[in-house]
Amino acid sequence: MARKIERIVIHCSDSPNGRTLFTGKPGDKNFTTPLHEIDNWHRVRGFKRLSGWRRVQEPTLTSIGYHFLIYVAGAVVGARHVDEIGAHAQGYNATSLGICIIGKDKFTRAQWEALKRLIESLQASYPGVEIVGHRGLPGVSKTCPNFDVAAWLAGGKQPLAGHVLLDESVGSVA
Repeated sequence: MARKIERIVIHCSDSPNGRTLFTGKPGDKNFTTPLHEIDNWHRVRGFKRLSGWRRVQEPTLTSIGYHFLIYVAGAVVGARHVDEIGAHAQGYNATSLGICIIGKDKFTRAQWEALKRLIESLQASYPGVEIVGHRGLPGVSKTCPNFDVAAWLAGGKQPLAGHVLLDESVGSVA
């Protein structure tokens, strides 16, 4: 049964700008993706996914709270299924979807474009949905996603001045 989605909450990983969060090399025993890195962060914080949802989507992810991640190179990857309640915005999880953009306060043009496309796709699926930054939720004292989501929306979902990471600032992208 589909959940009623009232809002989409945009987050950032609060990791160094341009750091991809890939570790190791593909095929190596110690290789991890940003999905698995953030899953580890959320496991430490005590987040859990129900085994039934793990069978539906991303069975190796035991704890990640977001529904989507946007990698430094602009790839959008799913984490939790959209019908699975997230663990990303306490008090709002039951009726929201969480998007996490990798970085702290500057993002690549590819990430900005991916965020725009993802939001527009979700708006088509959930007409009238509210788009907010985590910091924009009542009672939240965080700065995440470290940019003004309302200004981004008002500006036609174009990259915000001062929040664009130059390509030469980007670490290796696996």
